[in-house]
Amino acid sequence: MHTDLLKTLRLESSGVPIYVQLREQILRQLGAGVLTAGDQMPTMREVAVALKIDLNTVRHTYDELERIGAITLVRGRGSFVAKPPPAMGARAQQAQTDGLAKQVLATAATMGIDPLALADRIKALAKQKE
Repeated sequence: MHTDLLKTLRLESSGVPIYVQLREQILRQLGAGVLTAGDQMPTMREVAVALKIDLNTVRHTYDELERIGAITLVRGRGSFVAKPPPAMGARAQQAQTDGLAKQVLATAATMGIDPLALADRIKALAKQKE
């Protein structure tokens, strides 16, 4: 189980909903390779207790992560980092990319972040991963 994840989670009073903060932090851990396919996630209760937040908030976060395919919830066993999805066709990938871009732009707007500066930063981070 990835209890190290619990040590990295931090909540801020930035106006961003708690479940969004948690979702984004967990997604960053996935993107950085800290969490890999098959890793067991901390239980929802462990996260709620560690951060002193309502269990339903953590449930909302985990449900969102499952909906986007980042984790898999296995009843009676726990939550696990999902395996990467199989490659998709060009048209489906374009639709997924557009949807993700719109979601990121909406999040940036709520945080007051310039979308062009964000795009530049994403490009720089993508180059670092190569």
